[in-house]
Amino acid sequence: MPDSLDHAQRLLAQLRFPHGDAPVPGTIKNVAPSIHWLRMPLPFQLNHINLWLIEEHDGWAIVDTGINMAETQRHWETIFARELHGKPIVKVVVTHMHPDHVGLAGWLCERWDAPLHMTLGDYMSSQAIRNGIVDAGESRGTHLLANGVPADKVETFARHRGGYAKGVGPLPQSFDRLIHGHPLMLGGRRWQVIVGRGHAPEHASLWCPDLNVLISGDQVLPKISTNVGVWPNEPRADSLSWFLDGFTRFRALPADALVLPSHGFPFTGLHTRLDQLTAHHDARLAEIAAAIAARGEEGATAWDMVPILFPRHLDNNQVVFAFAETLAHMHCLETRGHVERRPRGGVHRFVAAAPIPTSVPLDDSDDALEVGPV
Repeated sequence: MPDSLDHAQRLLAQLRFPHGDAPVPGTIKNVAPSIHWLRMPLPFQLNHINLWLIEEHDGWAIVDTGINMAETQRHWETIFARELHGKPIVKVVVTHMHPDHVGLAGWLCERWDAPLHMTLGDYMSSQAIRNGIVDAGESRGTHLLANGVPADKVETFARHRGGYAKGVGPLPQSFDRLIHGHPLMLGGRRWQVIVGRGHAPEHASLWCPDLNVLISGDQVLPKISTNVGVWPNEPRADSLSWFLDGFTRFRALPADALVLPSHGFPFTGLHTRLDQLTAHHDARLAEIAAAIAARGEEGATAWDMVPILFPRHLDNNQVVFAFAETLAHMHCLETRGHVERRPRGGVHRFVAAAPIPTSVPLDDSDDALEVGPV
């Protein structure tokens, strides 16, 4: 297996990054006609998010908002004072429900009396999770225990509860729905909504043919692989299959499109990156399948496989997302017919079924254990 750092650098070398250094918080940087890049800090290992300002004839549209914290608000106020040329914010567009993307949507919409644009799935999921309607403690505990998490570790996951409401302020009580394939006017141009699933219920990426620009959100990132998990409110979800199936929608776009991702740097090389991410997940699926096969009829739980997928040390926050992503890989293997689920004593164990190819090239992209729907 190649050195991970060297291999990651070789993968990045296959892409092109045409816009240099990131703008410092509180400033913006032009990356395409009418489109400006800004970056906000995050209080996690994944320490930043890219946001986008699109100039309209009568104002500005914001794409994604940053997390709900005072520092982010201060940076926005600096941008409002220095960069808007006296024009108001007229639209707030949110790609999906995670706190770094939707956290300040309510504050921005109220401050500027601007409408919120989101998909129905992510707007309703954000409202439900923020207000405690889904994922009650009992269902969470049942989900964890059923997938092999030891009883003394369940509290680690319970401590993670409540983080979403801290990172997401109250949302507007109404919104304009984004629908896959339907146009959205931004900056005087038609953008097509491309919905992907797996990372979020209905993640909206935005494609502008006139500019050859894709605002990819978290669906296609240049260095890290997007966190794709299974959560207690949808315990049988096949999130990874849904996520990978969505790549077909991006492969229909030009290979030389400028991709504006939520983390990392704007890049070109969309099809190359999709190939890399597909190989990455195929390799990790093969790794888990081999580990399960080695256990014979005993099989393995999702908890058993977390160290296979994430051999490094994980803190209490990271292990929550690592477990969710490991379970997503197990469900994908089940869908593909490579493992079978065999419940025993109320615990879901998986045993090897049809063999999986082992010659898949490894892709050592880093994994993003970012804050998600918990």
